[in-house]
Amino acid sequence: MAVSTPRALDRERIRELTEREEQRLNSRTEGSRAMYERADRVLSGGVASSYQLREPWPIYLERGRGPVVWDVDGNEMFDFHNGFGSMVQGHAHPAIGRAVKERYELGTHFAAPTEDAVVVAEELRDRWGLPRWRYTNSGSESTMDAIRIARGYTGRDTVLKIFGSYHGHHDVVMVSIGVEYDRIGDHARPASLPYGAGIPQSVVDEVYAVHFNDADAMERRIVELDKEGRKPACVIMEAAMMNLGVVLPEPGYLEAVRDITARHGVVLIFDEVKTGLTIAAGGATERFGVSPDLVTLAKALGGGLPAGAIGGNEEVMRVVDQGKVVQVGTYNGNPLTMAATRANLTEVLTPDAYAKLDALNDRILSGCTRVLERYNLPGYAVGVGSKGCVTFATEKIRDYEGFKYHQDAELADLAWLFNMNRGIFMTPGREEEWTLSVTHTEEAVDRYVEVFEEMAKDLTSG
Repeated sequence: MAVSTPRALDRERIRELTEREEQRLNSRTEGSRAMYERADRVLSGGVASSYQLREPWPIYLERGRGPVVWDVDGNEMFDFHNGFGSMVQGHAHPAIGRAVKERYELGTHFAAPTEDAVVVAEELRDRWGLPRWRYTNSGSESTMDAIRIARGYTGRDTVLKIFGSYHGHHDVVMVSIGVEYDRIGDHARPASLPYGAGIPQSVVDEVYAVHFNDADAMERRIVELDKEGRKPACVIMEAAMMNLGVVLPEPGYLEAVRDITARHGVVLIFDEVKTGLTIAAGGATERFGVSPDLVTLAKALGGGLPAGAIGGNEEVMRVVDQGKVVQVGTYNGNPLTMAATRANLTEVLTPDAYAKLDALNDRILSGCTRVLERYNLPGYAVGVGSKGCVTFATEKIRDYEGFKYHQDAELADLAWLFNMNRGIFMTPGREEEWTLSVTHTEEAVDRYVEVFEEMAKDLTSG
């Protein structure tokens, strides 16, 4: 992967195109405008989650099938958003639909275990090589419980995370994300800052961050905190950062992290809410060949239903087996969710599915790279498995600090508008990546590249 030689872009041209594309999107989403006016009277901000916001109104969807979605205005789009990476199965997959229908007729909730929960755990054990599992209902619940398990196992409170990584919306992990460049602080000891109001300072004071792809800095921080009587209970991290587009680990980085945490007695948690089941059958753990003490899953796990899981080794998970850590939830292992998850794992996300995803992603990455080189645009294409993006930067991004300094935010915003106006549904944020599904085709990924080239032509014409 190489960053293309940058050309000097006309900033006024970018602003003109952005204004044109915004007007075009607004004019073709009048139904969403009307829906927003209705929703804003009962939903805060007119949406169910703040990450669904978009000015001047959100895009409301009506339905989806396979790789395609339709909004309330009837606009048909190839879905590269895929529910923030949850729908790697594609929409309304018949195998998952059949499993849900059959389970519904047998009862949907008991707050008691069913056979499907056992089968799913056996499948996850085989994929991740971790023997003990528990269920949750979301990625936030998974990371929350994993941190509690690590704290219960070690008897320590401090949490060490990667600066800029998102791990859900509970207090402990809503620290040191979404920070402007001038507030990041010293590279060796970046700031611990709350992400919005309502997070107690006492919680913030228990959380420290280091930058991705810097194992030496991680070890130094662990040693420093230990000397201060604040040795971390755990390091929670994504093996590949997935909320800055895509930032891959440098060679040897994950192996070094595994060695450091093991030597210092710090529990290593891989947050695979975004990488799990999307970049390999066994997620980042399989793809990069480094095994954590605990792993957290959600998003793509439930085949479109809300599902999460925590996997761990025998030693760490013993605190759950013994009841030392109370891991509970009324809907944990819900029968309807487990039926969908079982079908997802055994019938949809098969070895053939991952071969297809790899091939499609290679195709879209190669196509985007050709466009970058042909038009000499500042940026590079990067991805793994079903995930990928074009990062608009003149330097390769290795961590959050580099992302905030180098990314061309105006160009990223323009790319989103171009996509939305030409039948490519993408996440409403410049920091997100595409997610392919097993129902995507060469036609779909080629269309993505065509739209990217149309933007490149408009940017460089005249």
